[in-house]
Amino acid sequence: MIKHLLSILLALVCTTGLFAQTLVSATLLGTKTKAQITTQFNLPLIQYGAKYYRVQYTSTAVNGTLDTVSGLLAVPSDLSKVFPRLVYQHGTSGSKLDVPSYTAANGEGMIGLLFAGLGYVTLAPDYLGLGVSKGFHPYVHADSEASVALDMLRAVETYTTQNNISTSDQLFITGYSQGGHAAMALHRAIEKDAANEFTVTAAAPMSGPYSISGVMRNLILTDAVYYYPAYIPNTILSYQTVYGNLFSQISDVFRPAYADLVTQFYAGQVTLGSLNSQLITLLTANEGSCRPIKLFKDEVLQAITNDPNHPMNIALAKNDTYNDWTPEAPMRLFYCTADDQVPFQNSIVAGDSLTAIGAPDFAIVDVNTTADHGQCVTPALTATVLFFSGFQQVTTNTTVAANDWNLKMSPNPASSKLHLQGLPAAGKMDLLDMEGRIVWSSELRKGDQTLDVSELKNGLYLARFSAPGQKARTERLMIRR
Repeated sequence: MIKHLLSILLALVCTTGLFAQTLVSATLLGTKTKAQITTQFNLPLIQYGAKYYRVQYTSTAVNGTLDTVSGLLAVPSDLSKVFPRLVYQHGTSGSKLDVPSYTAANGEGMIGLLFAGLGYVTLAPDYLGLGVSKGFHPYVHADSEASVALDMLRAVETYTTQNNISTSDQLFITGYSQGGHAAMALHRAIEKDAANEFTVTAAAPMSGPYSISGVMRNLILTDAVYYYPAYIPNTILSYQTVYGNLFSQISDVFRPAYADLVTQFYAGQVTLGSLNSQLITLLTANEGSCRPIKLFKDEVLQAITNDPNHPMNIALAKNDTYNDWTPEAPMRLFYCTADDQVPFQNSIVAGDSLTAIGAPDFAIVDVNTTADHGQCVTPALTATVLFFSGFQQVTTNTTVAANDWNLKMSPNPASSKLHLQGLPAAGKMDLLDMEGRIVWSSELRKGDQTLDVSELKNGLYLARFSAPGQKARTERLMIRR
């Protein structure tokens, strides 16, 4: 009996160790100077160069087995300082290697370098099923989007400790498109289930499909032209992979004209980008226009439409990211009304829900009313940079980094006059708009002075102060009349 008990205990210990998160490797991919990052993004706010790495670590797949996954780690160049951490969740990948740790030089992974240049130790997970991870990617699956990011935070803590990279307790979360969904999922998971490990400082999901069972489901069931039809089978195949009860075979769901192509995609023989372009061609040829509703068999559409307990409807509802949760950390949803891929109503529905349940510091912001999904990236990112800058602290040996500007700026919000007190030297003040453009400048003298800002439009700006021999300082400024 004692031998039997010991063997059980040993098995439990070994199993626990096997499935614990572990850092596997960190490979240096390259370096960028401050000047290179500044030029790359045309943003004068960059303060640091960056080193960037492909990190591999263990995480748990949706079937409960151990998997090795990857992600991008971008670290500011000044190791004498203590930086906050930032998680960037990436958008929909067109192929398995279209992920941050493989696109830092020429794709979405560059956003990791942007935030490192702004003074954040930046983590960008590649997600399950992408990068080095095995299996089919569980697309817009909230739980795994959150868990793979949490495991990366744990793995990176091991790496930074071993390599004398100092990080603070501050944690910022953002992401675009699918990454907006993943960012909200991570924020929710931390505050509901991992608050003993991490505290979110601020979060800014951008243009994400938060309302999977509402807005996105309605998009599926509407007989409208939509030029991103591949998102639909990608979602269905994802939830079949996770839950296993949506269909017996792909031909049960999709019409014969499309089922073979979807099957090839599921088998990894066709990329998502290729699937989308081929579906557009087929739908246009067969139906007269690209209407994704025509992908489905009639009986499947009827079942999803009429049965709220259909496995598909249950799976969709499980992946809404705003239910059963009131965010405690400051949070902004940035979106564009003219978004042609992820309907802006996702942000409205999520925003209305979070507002109704009393989120303490929350707002939804349309950063550009005319921008489509691709055009929305720059204003949404700029708004995020400005929002986070109001909370970010870079420290040295637990003390806020020295800043020679003993500056007071009032009132804020301002309407017509802006009073500056305590300017340490003659210099310059630039105001940047939500798209990162310098829209207003003024020469400054030492001491106190009053500036006329009556010609500026209402909105949020980033005020950047610079002077010879002084470290540049940035402040948020709101103009409101």
